[in-house]
Amino acid sequence: MRIRLFVVFFLGIILPQFLLVTIPTVFAESEIERLKTEINTRSNRLTEIEAEIAKFESQLKEVGAEKKTLQVAINQLELERKKVNAEISKTENLITSTDLEINKLILEISRTEKDIAAAEAAVGEIIRAEYMAGSDTLIEVLLSNVKLSEFWNTFEAHESVQKVLGEKVATLSSFKTLLEEQRNESQGKRTELSSLKNQYLDQNSVLTNNKQERSKLLEVTKNEEKNYQQLLASKEAAKDQIIKEMRDFESKLQFILDPNTIPTPGTRIFDWPLKNIVITQLFGGTEFAARNASVYGGRAYHPGIDLGTPRGTPIYAPLTGTVRATGNTDAVPGCYSWGKWTLIDHANGLSTLYAHQDVIAVTPGQKVTTGEIIGYSGSTGYSTGPHLHFTVYAKDGVSVRKFSEIKSVTSCGAATTPVAASDAYIDPMLYLPPR
Repeated sequence: MRIRLFVVFFLGIILPQFLLVTIPTVFAESEIERLKTEINTRSNRLTEIEAEIAKFESQLKEVGAEKKTLQVAINQLELERKKVNAEISKTENLITSTDLEINKLILEISRTEKDIAAAEAAVGEIIRAEYMAGSDTLIEVLLSNVKLSEFWNTFEAHESVQKVLGEKVATLSSFKTLLEEQRNESQGKRTELSSLKNQYLDQNSVLTNNKQERSKLLEVTKNEEKNYQQLLASKEAAKDQIIKEMRDFESKLQFILDPNTIPTPGTRIFDWPLKNIVITQLFGGTEFAARNASVYGGRAYHPGIDLGTPRGTPIYAPLTGTVRATGNTDAVPGCYSWGKWTLIDHANGLSTLYAHQDVIAVTPGQKVTTGEIIGYSGSTGYSTGPHLHFTVYAKDGVSVRKFSEIKSVTSCGAATTPVAASDAYIDPMLYLPPR
């Protein structure tokens, strides 16, 4: 009996603890610590890069406020290039950090799996030992001991084994919960890594566009200020004609807005499509629109809001939806309109437009979720500087047409654009969070 109790005691108490202590290897522990240190180092570097980006954005704001000259335009492009390079460096660091975090999680998952295996083995040994010890009834154990004190020793050993078993089962349950959390975190990091890699490619496209624009600007102007001013004047004249023709066309469209088909005005529906909000023009009869009524087809009317932001700034879907269409009016020479644009339909009866983008990051038919990157801001089409034009429509009142359908004299030809009756335009501020 004493031998049996010794075996039970050893298997139930000593062996499990021995297994749980020795399985996590010294190598795994040291490697996890090394990865943690490297992740912290990357985090510190990211803080430095973000400070650089903030500095460039501040300088771009100052340059953007200056009078439009060729030198100012070149300076702005150069600052944009530096800022985008810093954004790319930030993304590279985030990719590396995420890779390191995934590797750390792989090691932690492996360690936890070994801990689970050890705990399961320990529980199994205790159960087997209990089964062997349990072949004698309590009366048999009592009668087999000469002294009552020996019986109590045996009974207490039995109680200790049961206690250890309960502790080991609880530990096993904790390990399994931890494993599930680590696996979920690993999957989240892999999704994040995929998104960052796409972002890296898009940001490099922004950089390429910046370099091409600078080369084209110098080529067209031959580095002469008078040529640059002539270029601005010709662009503005072409843009005035296109917008006037657009407004004339839209004024003839028939659409009666049913208030029951859209959310109640004043209800927060959308998130802001940018992280940092600087409104440079509001919806409707703004001061700028009043001073430039000819630009809006004779009406002091601006069909959306303009958000000032540097080139290459991520644009986020303000609400889940489906991309109805994308377009690029710059693909047709002389079409100084929206530039690169995206139209998204939402399930609540509204549609949203994002214009003057540098890079479009979505495709027609794609489902997007709130907060997902859908593009990067720019100054494509006719734009007085990098910004995002954001329009909200009643979904039933907006369609996508070729410019050739609007008016045959329009130089845009086969380029496409969203068009809507006046009543289908809705003030975005009615559905956005307060600033």
